[in-house]
Amino acid sequence: MNVLIVDDEPLARERLSRMVSELEGYTVLEPSATNGEEALALIDSHKPDIVLLDIRMPGLDGLQVAARLCERETPPAVVFCTSPDEFAVEALQASAVGYVVKPVRTEHLQDALKRADRPNRAQLSSLTRPAAESGNGPRSHISARTRKGIELIPLDQVVYFIADHKYVTLRHEAGEVLLDEPLKALEDEFGERFVRIHRNALVARDRIERLQRTPLGHFQLFLKGLNGDALIVSRRHVAGVRKMMQGL
Repeated sequence: MNVLIVDDEPLARERLSRMVSELEGYTVLEPSATNGEEALALIDSHKPDIVLLDIRMPGLDGLQVAARLCERETPPAVVFCTSPDEFAVEALQASAVGYVVKPVRTEHLQDALKRADRPNRAQLSSLTRPAAESGNGPRSHISARTRKGIELIPLDQVVYFIADHKYVTLRHEAGEVLLDEPLKALEDEFGERFVRIHRNALVARDRIERLQRTPLGHFQLFLKGLNGDALIVSRRHVAGVRKMMQGL
């Protein structure tokens, strides 16, 4: 079985490569991939049987790569690699996808490779469904169906949510997607990371740059990553936003 290793950390790639090479019946493909884009290109060219896929990577992360693979006719099997503090192991267990926890142990790796299978849409959806349904705490990613297929957006790349009629627009670092989840449910799940600034808007606390009053007496909130654009803060939420900003 040919195995492609995908990890942005050189030491992690070297360690996994050495461990896989010591197992009978597996061959490590070279070069390994250092990010999601490289992974997709190498999967196209090398056609691996199994991909050892780090979840946490800059750019396209492991779950986003897996989502792209789900759209293909003959994707490779996937084993996710994760650290206990960066992704809910309970969610991986519940979704029945293959995974190993860093630092990876040989016996766990061997078992995961034997059980390796390609994740399907249902499994990926179970990793990214609302906490109220999964029982595993807040999601690390939010799934949206777009023209590309299933798109998974890491929560730490989300700038804001804005409700408009029956849909919610999610603005992230690379663009926008539409969700059919209620804004209130998003607030309940992610209230520790997002703050309501308007009846129809939630913004990421760590994206807040400054609050500014306009000549007409309105309040605008400037956010990192919006290139100077600002969102309106309703009068009823100004005091709460100011108080929250004092604690940042």
